Amino acid sequence: MTTPPKLPLLTRLSMLLRLLAVQGSWNYEMMMGNGIAFAVEPALRLLPGGKNGDAYRAALARQGGYFNAHPYLAGVAVGALASAELSGEPPDRIERFRTACCGPLGSVGDRLIWAGWLPACSVAAMLAFGLGASPVVAVLLFLGVYNAGHLTLRVWGLRVGYRDGLRVASALAHPALRCGPAHVARAAALIAGIALPLAVRGIVGPAREKLAVVMGLAALGAFVLARLQGRVEGWRVAMGLLAAFILFSVVR
Repeated sequence: MTTPPKLPLLTRLSMLLRLLAVQGSWNYEMMMGNGIAFAVEPALRLLPGGKNGDAYRAALARQGGYFNAHPYLAGVAVGALASAELSGEPPDRIERFRTACCGPLGSVGDRLIWAGWLPACSVAAMLAFGLGASPVVAVLLFLGVYNAGHLTLRVWGLRVGYRDGLRVASALAHPALRCGPAHVARAAALIAGIALPLAVRGIVGPAREKLAVVMGLAALGAFVLARLQGRVEGWRVAMGLLAAFILFSVVR
């Protein structure tokens, strides 16, 4: 085993761009395995013999096997696998790492993004709408904040994965990943408590006679959500509410 070489800038950029399409060939047999191989491939060109070498072909075939994790944290695995291949790690050790990191990367990503960041960005956009922003501004705010977060996570994952290689498990103990989901969920609940009344007021506007109907529907919605607790994903509810508020404001 050797220390992996420093990746050229163009190679790193190519891997990062390919990570955006890591689910492009998703299927039930390999999940995102083909996407992982596609994202790792630029680094594998640095193996002895280049693209025509036996090492390149063997590594690429190895990386195309079954793999399933959260797409935004897949960069951690891509960076670590690239580092392992260029360091000359034994193939069986690389295979064990691929198998072992699927669960942690999936669970951490689901809690941080789907249960935390996405609902938080949704209710933040709803808050902007309730404070008087137009539907277009609310949508652009959501897209800007949400994508800034997930792109930052992809860049960080690729960098730390290549830096730590197969020892990248310690990076998953980072406070942002270990405690972040709980803090983001609390922030989302706080913002939602402020945003929902303001959004209702923005929808009702001068038609105060409709306030009772709107509040009744809101109470009914709260009752339904309480009954569905544990059986519905928070991000689906948040996105549905955001879409409904914006759609109503456009057509009314």
